[in-house]
Amino acid sequence: MESVERYELTFPVSGDSIVVTRTDRKGAGGHPVYADETGIVRAEIDEQGNVRILASGGHQSHDVPVRAVPSP
Repeated sequence: MESVERYELTFPVSGDSIVVTRTDRKGAGGHPVYADETGIVRAEIDEQGNVRILASGGHQSHDVPVRAVPSP
């Protein structure tokens, strides 16, 4: 199965969308970790597009993304 290099995450509460790019890391579930260009937003995303946001620092409170879709 071909891996997706970038996803667009959509956050329903804020209405924001952000693009994350695959890193060389794996999350606790064994799936690739993706990060935005600042490294602040990090997420483990499985093959079905299920997202688990990962804390990149203390006192973070992220809105949960409604979906992850492949981004060109």
